[in-house]
Amino acid sequence: MTELEAYHELSAYTLTHGASSFIHQHLVDAYAAQAATAETKPITVTFALVGLYLHVERQFNGRQVQRAHQWLAREKRSWPHVVLPEKRGAITAIDILAKATGRERDKAISAWAASVWEAVGSREPDSAETIRDVCRSLQML
Repeated sequence: MTELEAYHELSAYTLTHGASSFIHQHLVDAYAAQAATAETKPITVTFALVGLYLHVERQFNGRQVQRAHQWLAREKRSWPHVVLPEKRGAITAIDILAKATGRERDKAISAWAASVWEAVGSREPDSAETIRDVCRSLQML
């Protein structure tokens, strides 16, 4: 199974989850940041990292992250180019899929988000600070 196939299967799981915390958002952000390439648009990387930062460092749930993304999308702006480290966390979509559904898998999704965000922060601190600056510009925070 590929990472993308695992991500799709996890998406089906999180979208039918029903929890008000909307863990699907953390899944989307972790995968987008981890799978980003040089061709990935800056807006995609920025939104993914904003979501990870808000979840990991500010303890936002997925619904709150989704609202922050909506707030960011309201204004036209030039999105920063953020340097991503080559290695972006030790956890992958395949690892998450191996976890039992329910609480164990849900915790693993959150751990994945933390793993990706911490990899960026420890290996590219300027990029992490750029994302924090974007978040500080949100008047909703």
